[in-house]
Amino acid sequence: MGVQQKIHFESGLLTVDVRGEFSLEEAKQAFLDMLAAVAQYHAEKVLFDGRNLKGKPEHIERFYYGYFAAIETMKLIAEYPMRRAPRFAYLINAPLRDPRRYGETVAANLGMTVKTFETPEEAFEWLELTPPNKKPDADDM
Repeated sequence: MGVQQKIHFESGLLTVDVRGEFSLEEAKQAFLDMLAAVAQYHAEKVLFDGRNLKGKPEHIERFYYGYFAAIETMKLIAEYPMRRAPRFAYLINAPLRDPRRYGETVAANLGMTVKTFETPEEAFEWLELTPPNKKPDADDM
């Protein structure tokens, strides 16, 4: 089946909806496509919604993906100077999401601003955004 993704940019947020079956090579290509959209829109906040992505990557695949994502992100920042480095919130379920967050740790240790989440609310909070279906609190007005 492979990996398919839909990319949408609105109000400063690049949303990437991903579905299919994980494979390292397809995940790398999908990440490059996502980075091209980050550059195109000058996006500083990215929500990768992989709740419809299936698979259980091997430990080494988690390392290679985290390493690849960080290196490619650093190349993007060097090529397209931005006010802030993009923040990547990965919304993924287990077993794709490693409970020990190994891939996240690899990428973060190499300078990428990235975190994995189980719920959209957590991801939006970390991105400092209001979820689209939530009305702002009276205190926020």
